[in-house]
Amino acid sequence: MEAKIKHLEFIQAAINRMAGNSFLLKGWSVTLTGALLAVSVKEANRHYIYISLAVLVLFWLLDSFYLSRERRFIGLYNHVRKTNEKVIDFSMDPRPYGRKCNWVVSAFSTTLLVFYGGLLAVQLILNCFL
Repeated sequence: MEAKIKHLEFIQAAINRMAGNSFLLKGWSVTLTGALLAVSVKEANRHYIYISLAVLVLFWLLDSFYLSRERRFIGLYNHVRKTNEKVIDFSMDPRPYGRKCNWVVSAFSTTLLVFYGGLLAVQLILNCFL
């Protein structure tokens, strides 16, 4: 039982890293997008909004990458959780559990769509008024 618990701890650490990276990306995207939008309103220059849109899309894609990896590790975790302890091999390869968890599907998940879609809506609204 000790080997199974240790393997699950390794997988949980990877899941926590992916979730932490996703959290940091969200914080940086709000900070950079907000700063660029503030500069664009102050300067009345649309170029900053376009840069802000590019930054937002890049952060969205990177966040969806980390979310897809997190989902794959959750699949691995669930597999190991159900596996007999005698066949634990300490594999950290999440690829077999990611057929439905690619980054494109993750980009349009509810959480990312609401978060980044909201930021995108704000940018588009401001773009109409400048």
